[in-house]
Amino acid sequence: MSPSSSHAAQRATSIEQLLQGSERLLFASSDLDETRLRVGGVMQSHRLGLGRDVETLDARMYHVGFGEVTLSRLRYGATVTIDPDPLENFYLVQMPVAGGACIQSNGLGIDSDTRLASVLNPDDEVRMRWLAGNDQLMLRLSRSLVERTLVGLLGHPLDEPLRFDLGFRWREQAAWRCLLDYLADCAVQCPDLVQNKLVLSSLEQLAASVMLSSHRHNYSRASPARCGAVLPRHVRRVQDYLQAHVHEPITIDQLALVAGSSVRSLYAGFRDFLGVSPMSYLHALRLERVRAELVGGDARNVTGVALRWGFSHMGRFSSDYKRRYGETPSQTLRRNG
Repeated sequence: MSPSSSHAAQRATSIEQLLQGSERLLFASSDLDETRLRVGGVMQSHRLGLGRDVETLDARMYHVGFGEVTLSRLRYGATVTIDPDPLENFYLVQMPVAGGACIQSNGLGIDSDTRLASVLNPDDEVRMRWLAGNDQLMLRLSRSLVERTLVGLLGHPLDEPLRFDLGFRWREQAAWRCLLDYLADCAVQCPDLVQNKLVLSSLEQLAASVMLSSHRHNYSRASPARCGAVLPRHVRRVQDYLQAHVHEPITIDQLALVAGSSVRSLYAGFRDFLGVSPMSYLHALRLERVRAELVGGDARNVTGVALRWGFSHMGRFSSDYKRRYGETPSQTLRRNG
């Protein structure tokens, strides 16, 4: 075996072993309802059924979170059918390391196996059948993170929702395999990583950038407006600050101080690299926080959530929310309440 072949074999072995430590075990159960609730708490609400009555459920899930990126490993032990609600707020990459699954999404279908992953988009209508023995790595990336990263690469707002192709030959993408290993290493070596906001933000952007460059989507052929994918330091500094202080009152002069630049330079940096103004970026972040609370199912009323995130003009807030998400805040609350 050549050195390169040996290295590839070692890399493949490491992928098969990712995320199996007992410290990352989220749950183990043979109860169908408990399994559905525990998986739904990490992913999305769904209907779960045994595909064959003669088989016994033996579910096990491992999980680690990195802010807007999470890595999980899930097996059911038995053949199961899964009908998830639309993911809405995230993209999901499902990578079998053993066994296979039949994935139906928006009229398309694939037989996913250890070479072919499935990528689910936020608004997809999905039906799945995981076969007995199927064991999958699952990388979840928030919709906001991936869309922000793409806007930064393109240099202008998106004309239509970002959609990835359903089938993804993930093992053929070296950068993607390295990303998985890196995330697994971070989980073991840096258990307090989530406390370091700046490092965490860089990791999130790395994951989104690798996803966008490794797998085909409807913007794959679009030409970036700027040759560099890395944001200028003063733009990145303000972006990180807004992420950490989104719940606080913020002015443009305050952001200029954070950036260490003039207001004019700050506006120009955001416009050229993110396609929006700093305050529009903040507005979008706050809308995302509102939606996350409404989708989470714990909110009691829209007004309280909106006020908590700085929206005092309910009419304008509702209009902006519907324009972005295609439904009113009240409709989101009723559907998830």
